[in-house]
Amino acid sequence: MKDGVNGVALGVFIFFFLAVTVMGFLAARWRRADDEHSLDEWGLGGRSFGTWVTWFLLGGDLYTAYTFVAVPAAIYAAGAAGFFAVPYTILVYPLIFTFLPRLWSVSHKHGYVTTSDFVRGRFGSKGLSLAVAVTGILATMPYIALQLVGIQAVLDVMGVGGGENTNWFVKDLPLLIAFGVLAAYTYSSGLRAPALIAFVKDTLIYIVIAVAIIYIPIKLGGFDEIFKAASDKYTAAGAGGLVPAEAGQWTYATLALGSALALFMYPHSITATLSSRSREVIRRNTTILPLYSLMLGLLALLGFMAIAAGVKVTNGQLAIPQLFENMFPDWFAGVAFAAIGIGALVPAAIMSIAAANLFTRNIYKDFIKPDATPQQETRVSKLVSLFVKVGALVFVLTMDKTVAINFQLLGGIWILQTFPALVGGLFTRWFHRWALLGGWAVGMLYGTFAAYGVASPTQKHFGGSSKEIPGIGEIGYIGLTAFVLNVVVSVVLTFAFRAFNAPDGVDETSPEDYTADAGDPGVETELPPATAGSTH
Repeated sequence: MKDGVNGVALGVFIFFFLAVTVMGFLAARWRRADDEHSLDEWGLGGRSFGTWVTWFLLGGDLYTAYTFVAVPAAIYAAGAAGFFAVPYTILVYPLIFTFLPRLWSVSHKHGYVTTSDFVRGRFGSKGLSLAVAVTGILATMPYIALQLVGIQAVLDVMGVGGGENTNWFVKDLPLLIAFGVLAAYTYSSGLRAPALIAFVKDTLIYIVIAVAIIYIPIKLGGFDEIFKAASDKYTAAGAGGLVPAEAGQWTYATLALGSALALFMYPHSITATLSSRSREVIRRNTTILPLYSLMLGLLALLGFMAIAAGVKVTNGQLAIPQLFENMFPDWFAGVAFAAIGIGALVPAAIMSIAAANLFTRNIYKDFIKPDATPQQETRVSKLVSLFVKVGALVFVLTMDKTVAINFQLLGGIWILQTFPALVGGLFTRWFHRWALLGGWAVGMLYGTFAAYGVASPTQKHFGGSSKEIPGIGEIGYIGLTAFVLNVVVSVVLTFAFRAFNAPDGVDETSPEDYTADAGDPGVETELPPATAGSTH
């Protein structure tokens, strides 16, 4: 690690940071609507984004600073097992092709802003809707915190903030400034800000990876030398070389599958999806988003390069930023750091907006102030988005970074338990609303307690997301096991409730709603049930 502050890299970083800050505030004027005081405008960008804006927005949303830092860091530390992120992003796109267009159509028809809006309308259950909303908020909070961890890793490598003995305020001041700017332009511009900034973020990331995948291997003697160095390290450490050990193959497969099922359950993924202007935009995006999976595969190789370059860090999250500083000229290291930093701002903004929309529509509107006006909804959502970011910032500044990472893993387990209600509801009304709530509760409880019992070398509890699968004996992803229990309980309880003729709730949707497009005759966004004063 170089001593002191890398002035050139910091200067380039600040230049790009200021540029996207200006873009963030100017975004409030981009495609400005006549009525700006609604969640459709502030929280969904007016549902007006086309194919390329949506593609960049979803890419900026899903491929975050944490992805940029953590995926190659996992490979740097653990070997090929860290590649699980690549197959899971390949699995996810055919999966979402089947249900995202249906979700967009019914949401457009009924004015749904969140997944909980749809669940409430489909099953006539505010209780199930509340469960989905609370799960989404809980799963999103540590995810936002990890974006700030990504910014902090870059600042540490650039030497900004001083050493460990520096006054805490001075040390964390750059992160506080970055947070303040993010909060300000998100409050002002809503979803339009990250949508506009995503163009810069993704362009920088593609440039950095394209250069890194060519330039760094040339400096290190080629890929043969890189793979040899990595293989030697893993073999010496007993990690099984470049291929996952046989004992870890169930973990690898279940983690990839479970993560694929969970990815588009996150509120921020759905928020970016519902901002599209048509059903066809969603279908096109599911076919071109795999380009990001190609990028992710190349990005993962940086973990091997960090080993071959002799990068030594006590915190694995610093491995890739340190690789960039060691291998690139200072000015291009600044470009790479800017890509990571901006890669944190875009998803953090979308996540805070998504969590705020869930609170406003499915907690505040449904249970606190049913007669809230669109202006009041928007004001509450703006304030909650600030509160969410403050909570994430406090989390990062006061807790060990490994805790944030482990809570994000727990969030993945939790969010997967909303799959039966959301995706199941998009295709069938067979499940009983109380059965889905019971299945959700079982999945949440099992997943939480199972994760609590996992220890790691640094933590007694919540030390990982894999544990022995009951009845099979193999080590697998806890979230997928909890999901299977969730589905089984939902099916069994549905049979039971149907046998006793339990009240089934009112379905306000119709079959044609799930295939409607924006241009279809008679398809206009309606007021959601809460806005219309519904008691469902």
